[in-house]
Amino acid sequence: MIETQTGEQLLPVDPTTKRPRKPTRQPGYYPGYSTMSQKNFWDAATRQTVEKRVYDVPEIRFFSPEELPLMQAVCDRVLPQHDRLPQYRIPIVNYIDERLFKNEIDGYRYEDMPPDREAHPLGLKAINETASAMYNKPFLDLGPLEQDYVLKSIHDGEKKAALDIWSRMSIQRYWHLLVQDCVAAYYAHPWAWDEIGYGGPAYPRAYTRLENGDPEPWEKDEQRYEWEAPATSISDKYEESAAGAGTTHHGQGGTH
Repeated sequence: MIETQTGEQLLPVDPTTKRPRKPTRQPGYYPGYSTMSQKNFWDAATRQTVEKRVYDVPEIRFFSPEELPLMQAVCDRVLPQHDRLPQYRIPIVNYIDERLFKNEIDGYRYEDMPPDREAHPLGLKAINETASAMYNKPFLDLGPLEQDYVLKSIHDGEKKAALDIWSRMSIQRYWHLLVQDCVAAYYAHPWAWDEIGYGGPAYPRAYTRLENGDPEPWEKDEQRYEWEAPATSISDKYEESAAGAGTTHHGQGGTH
């Protein structure tokens, strides 16, 4: 559970106290903001669509019992939600699973990639083989920092294992597919809108304060705070590249 020492090590850190920030119902810079509080101003079709994302979480029907815990662990590292109370974590895997079960696609496919319904299981297998090659353990048996380094090798296009799989699909495009699916599932959810202060549907009421970028009456002003990534994450670590040489890098919690 979050309250254990291991759970605390997964939480963002207050840079002043160096203590983990407690998980909340609504992380982010817009405390008290709720997109759903405005649902009475939406038309019926919009309200039904948005409410379904909160109250009608799809069942797992695509990933196998063996694949499911691995996919969950991978998504937990790609887009961590430990700063959220468990009951308010967005079910990323369920929505990816639903898309794959229904075979919903973007309408195109790269020639060096198999269909998404094949790419995701292959990618999970490759991640597990990479974990074994790097640490002699399956991905699920690794600590979060080790898991990050396994995923970083995929991100960096390093084919440390699973060469047969990477001969069948692009390692870079698989990474893009994985991250795109995680991000799309997360930011389609109203709780993520609350986190970033997104105004949500504006039909039929519409937006009114367009001139100066001021918040609408139902929105909240941004209230920023500094934070650092936990020691179990490499998300605050940066590497210079040829394209990025001489540039200033910014961490999640501010300028570094």
